[in-house]
Amino acid sequence: MRSYSPDLTPPWKKSQPAPEVPAEPDLVVEEVGTGFCGAVIRCEAGTVTLEDRFGKHRVFPLEPRGFLLEGKVVTLVRPSAAGPARPARTASGSIAVPGARARVARAGRIYVEGRHDAELVERVWGDDLRIEGVVVEYLEGIDDLPSIVADFAPGPDARLGVLVDHLVPGSKESRIADRVTGADVLVVGHPYIDVWEAVKPSSVGIPAWPSIPHGQDWKTGVCRALGWRENTGAAWQRILSGVRSYKDLEPELLGRVEELIDFVTAP
Repeated sequence: MRSYSPDLTPPWKKSQPAPEVPAEPDLVVEEVGTGFCGAVIRCEAGTVTLEDRFGKHRVFPLEPRGFLLEGKVVTLVRPSAAGPARPARTASGSIAVPGARARVARAGRIYVEGRHDAELVERVWGDDLRIEGVVVEYLEGIDDLPSIVADFAPGPDARLGVLVDHLVPGSKESRIADRVTGADVLVVGHPYIDVWEAVKPSSVGIPAWPSIPHGQDWKTGVCRALGWRENTGAAWQRILSGVRSYKDLEPELLGRVEELIDFVTAP
C-alpha cells in the first residue's frame, strides 16, 4: 500500500499560477532569469524572440512564470492563430462603423508640420478622418505657412486647421500662428520639441524622453542618448510601432487634434 506524504509547504511559499498573456508583437516584457527586457518580435512553437532597445535579439523558451509584464510575473503563450476580433472602437476611441465608406474629401484641410506628424495622425485618427472626408497634408516646416494659407484661401466652406510643434508663447511658431489665425483658420500646437515626444515613453519601452542640449539635432541626440542607431527614420518606425491607440499619446496632443477635426468639420 502506497503511503501518503502531506505537502507541508507553507501557502506563502507555494508558486501561485501566473496569468497567461499572448506574446503579441511589440509587447514589452522582461525575462526573469536574465533580466533581458525587450519587445516581442516573433513567437514560434515553444519560443519567443525579444528585441531590446539596442536592437539586440534574444530567444527564450515559453516557460511558465518566465516573464515580467509591468513588474508582474506572467506566463507567455503563443497567440491564437485566429485573427483579432473586429474592434468596437477605432484607434481614436470613436465608435467603429463596420463597412463604412470614405466620404468624398472636404474642401477643408488639416496641415501638420512633417511626415512623422502625418503618420501619427493617420495611425490614431485615420478611420475617423476618412469617414469625415478630411485630408491631412504636411508642411516642410512652418516658415511657409503664411503663403500656404494665402494660396489655400480659406472660407466658411473650406476651413483650414494647422497643428504646430513646440507652440509656446513668444516662440517663432507662435508669432507665425498669430499672423494667419482667423475665423476660418485655426492654428493649435503642443508643447513638445517634436511629435516624437507626444508618444508616451512607456509605449516606446523607455523610462522617459531624454533632455537634449540646445544646439544639437534633437532627433539624433535622442537616438544617441537611448543607445539606438543614429538613424532617425528607423527610430521613428520603432516609436510608431508602439502606438496602437489614443492611449499611447499624451493628452496635450490628443486634445489639439480633436479640436482641429471639430473645427474643419463644423457645419
